[in-house]
Amino acid sequence: MRNIGVVLVCLSILGFVLAVISAFVGTIFGVTAEGYSQACTNLALIAIALSLCCTCKDDDQGSED
Repeated sequence: MRNIGVVLVCLSILGFVLAVISAFVGTIFGVTAEGYSQACTNLALIAIALSLCCTCKDDDQGSED
């Protein structure tokens, strides 16, 4: 699940960059800057929710002191 969170964060960064570029240039592929910004926010929130709900327990299993 951690890999999915990393992918979502990377897509969120890409959406943010596209939103900034779209704010200066205009629409990109028919999508406005607000659309990219909203997608960026939604992807980041999904990544946060996945990291909170699906925590890895692998580190706890290795230490049996």
